[in-house]
Amino acid sequence: MARVFVVEDNDGLRDTIVSYLRLDRHEVAAFPRLAGVQEAVRMQQPDLLILDVMLPDGDGFLFARTLRASATVPIIFLTARTSESDRITGFEVGGDDYVVKPFSNKELMLRVQAVLRRSRSGSGGEGQQQPERRWVLTQDRSRHTLELHQAGHLCRHNGVDIALTAAEWKILSHLAENPAVVISRERLLGVCLDYMAEGSERTIDTHIKNIRGKLDKAGWIDTVRGFGYRFTGKEERDA
Repeated sequence: MARVFVVEDNDGLRDTIVSYLRLDRHEVAAFPRLAGVQEAVRMQQPDLLILDVMLPDGDGFLFARTLRASATVPIIFLTARTSESDRITGFEVGGDDYVVKPFSNKELMLRVQAVLRRSRSGSGGEGQQQPERRWVLTQDRSRHTLELHQAGHLCRHNGVDIALTAAEWKILSHLAENPAVVISRERLLGVCLDYMAEGSERTIDTHIKNIRGKLDKAGWIDTVRGFGYRFTGKEERDA
């Protein structure tokens, strides 16, 4: 069971989403607009926020960007915006998934389950305590370091903490755990995002773009055209 906030101004759609979530035994709070949502998150942070983009009192993308400054709650965007640029914007402002209207309720529930799995696996738990792992990259006479702590879901680049979404964390971790191996988009989808959907390979490309940006565009991840992506760092191990 998870605590889920749903922000959707269409009464019928909101009620349907809430009903399906409750059938799946989730605790749900519903909002018809953005007013009050940030305060509700501050008072009792949910495990997931399902957020419409076009709302009567504001833009969901802008709200998510503001929320990301103070909360790490996973976000699934709901929107009628179908363009690639809108999808990219959704991930750039911190979205974990992007669902285009109209959608089937079954698909949305699969997306909810996938995001919750990624979030929970990234946050660690009993029996998952692992030591911090460290990789190095030498590029253009510069030395970069990347540290990943699985149990604490912590990422540091050159000694600076980096905030990653659950999806970004899973993708970067999987690539780093398989250095020098070319990993296809299809494998990243299956292993890291837990679902397949139309246009979802572009989702991987967008996440990779965001990860690269957060790592100061250092060359940690190579694109192997026609195949996928390869992690170029070398792991440092204790002597």
